[in-house]
Parts: sequence; C-alpha cells; structure tokens
Amino acid sequence: MIDFYEERNAVAQTMNRLFARGLTTVSGGNISLRINDDLFCITPSALDKSCLTADKIAIVGFDGTNHTPNLKLSIENEIHRLVLINRPDINAVVHSHPIYASTFSTIDTEECKILSKLTAEAYYFMGDVINVPYSLMGTKSLASEVAKYCKNYDVMLMQNHGAIVLAKDLLGGFDKMDLLERAAQMTVIANQLNSFGLNAKELNSQQCKEIEAMR
Repeated sequence: MIDFYEERNAVAQTMNRLFARGLTTVSGGNISLRINDDLFCITPSALDKSCLTADKIAIVGFDGTNHTPNLKLSIENEIHRLVLINRPDINAVVHSHPIYASTFSTIDTEECKILSKLTAEAYYFMGDVINVPYSLMGTKSLASEVAKYCKNYDVMLMQNHGAIVLAKDLLGGFDKMDLLERAAQMTVIANQLNSFGLNAKELNSQQCKEIEAMR
C-alpha cells in the first residue's frame, strides 16, 4: 500500500502556506516533490488549495502512472514530471500565480523584465529569471517548453500564465517563489523611482560573480 505520508503532508503544508502568503489562488498553482527514483507526489486538480491535507496529494510514477486513481491529477502534471526527470539535482517544483510576477509574464519578450539583481539575496537564491514562450496551459507543448528552459534556469515565468521555480527542497521552492514576487514588486518601485530621477542600481557584473561563487 502506497503511503508516503511525510512527503505528501509536506507538499500539502507548503501549498497551504503558499496560499496564506498570497502567492497563489484557491484553484491555481501546483507543487510536486520527488519521493524516490520511481515516484513523485503532486497537488491534485479541482481541490481548494488553501486547506489541503496529506491524503489529498497524488502519487505519480515517472512513467506517468497515477498511483492514486481516486485523485484527479493536476493539468500541469506533465510539466512536473518532465522537469524532475530533466533536473535530477532538484527535488521540488513550485508553480503559482503571484500577482506582480504573473503581471510581468504578460510582457512579450524572452528577456525577463523582473530585476533579480536589485538585492544580493534575490540573485543568490534565484539567479537569472527567464521567460518561457506561451503555450496553452495543461498541454504537452507547454511542458516541453518548460522542460527545455529548466535545464539552465531555476526560476521561470510562463508567458500569460504564471511562475515556476525549481529547488532542492520544498522550503527552497517556497523561498524562491516568495523572493520572485518581492523582486517583481521591487522592480515596479524601482521603475517609479527612476521616473523621479532616483537611480535604482542593480548589482554589477563583478558583484554578481562574487555571489555566484558563494553558491
């Protein structure tokens, strides 16, 4: 009998925390966690994301098999499956729709306009942020695009959709999503300051190299 209570409970609690922090909606977002070489767990579809419990978290095989057929899998299950396969160095994937970051996902450019280098902490944990070109949510096309970009980036904006981050554990994933939203908010404020002639400076290349060496 499949249980994995500890892993499933951790995913449920992280999603509840994500909602409480205002980083996703009742129906939006999904979180996955690698269990072992064969299985991962993921938040389900069509359930209130503000109050999930361990028994509501699905167990999926990396071959795509749903080992909890009583639970409807997230429509973005394929994104999580492919990302976890392509990035064996990470164990957690967090996707949500934070307001500021999601707004930046509507800008039609491959270069992300969120300034991730405004603070050393944000750049240390997130690195560079990339925009993933638009594909319809829940499709294999979107999953393939994210799987391609995730090989080089841990933090991504899916165009006209939301944000997705990769981390070694759930806490790291939550932290990156929180930092991304704060960086998006700071970007808006920095642009406002610039309009008043106050120059909000990003970290320079040398400072970024020093931070990268600390990772």
